[in-house]
Amino acid sequence: MVTPATGKPATKPAMSVHTRAALLMLGSTGFFAVMVIAIRLASESLHTFEVAFFRSFFGMLAALPLLYKHGPGLLRTQQLPRYFVRCLLGTASMFCGFWAIGNLPLAQAVSLSYSTPLFVTIAAVLWLGEQVRVRRWSAVVLGFIGVLIIVRPGTAEFSAGTLIAISAAILSGIVAIQIKQLSYTEPADRIVILTTILWVPMSLVPALFVWEWPHGIVWLWVVCAGVLGTAGHMLWTRALKLGDVSALTPISFMQLPIVAVFGFFLFGEDLDRWTVLGAAIIFIANGYIAHREARLARRAATTAPTTAVKPGQ
Repeated sequence: MVTPATGKPATKPAMSVHTRAALLMLGSTGFFAVMVIAIRLASESLHTFEVAFFRSFFGMLAALPLLYKHGPGLLRTQQLPRYFVRCLLGTASMFCGFWAIGNLPLAQAVSLSYSTPLFVTIAAVLWLGEQVRVRRWSAVVLGFIGVLIIVRPGTAEFSAGTLIAISAAILSGIVAIQIKQLSYTEPADRIVILTTILWVPMSLVPALFVWEWPHGIVWLWVVCAGVLGTAGHMLWTRALKLGDVSALTPISFMQLPIVAVFGFFLFGEDLDRWTVLGAAIIFIANGYIAHREARLARRAATTAPTTAVKPGQ
């Protein structure tokens, strides 16, 4: 096609930043959803510790191209003690989360994992000294009501295993705060590569006590868990760089229906109405928290004083 005014071929309009961010988040959500299915399938033959190790090992291999892109200098950091603490807590969170995926109904395990932003809000107050006002505290309380609806303590349907899933969410919340602190001085790709490298020995030690080599198609599941997990994390970080958290958060919740469909067809799991109700409440609470944080961030950016930067600085 040629434009009449210039006689030159017409060019397609560039994809908007918001569209790219949405597509990246959707891709990340799909990768994480399939990763959950791979973890569940692998857990039918392997111990949780082994599944976590193989996810870490193959995830590290998937992240190695970052070293090719940036060079060995990407590994240099002055924050190594923080990385060790962050990865130890991340490994514990991974063990709890993988156990929940392998032993609880998938929709329930994933729904409870979405309570992480509630604990991030609390941890931000305790660790970072962030000021949280009544509306965000109200959203946190609403989210915990959703958690209680899913867990239903005191009823015949209550399972102590749900407490392990909640423990994974609590630890993930603390890890998220540590990543936020690291991101002040560390580039995103360094955080990804160092995290995936340190996860390998940390997850290997407990796995050795229950070691059993995967066999047959189980190799496919553990490879998929590692590669898809790292790929999903990379797309997720890039989506958040381009787009607004409050706009992208609803897309990430697409993981729940995807996992629920797989759970129904592969494992014969029915979608419990209490899980649906609790997940919807958690979704609303998280959406509001993300919306408020985005508004406060924009307000801070517009009110911050600007300073001139000389060329070469």
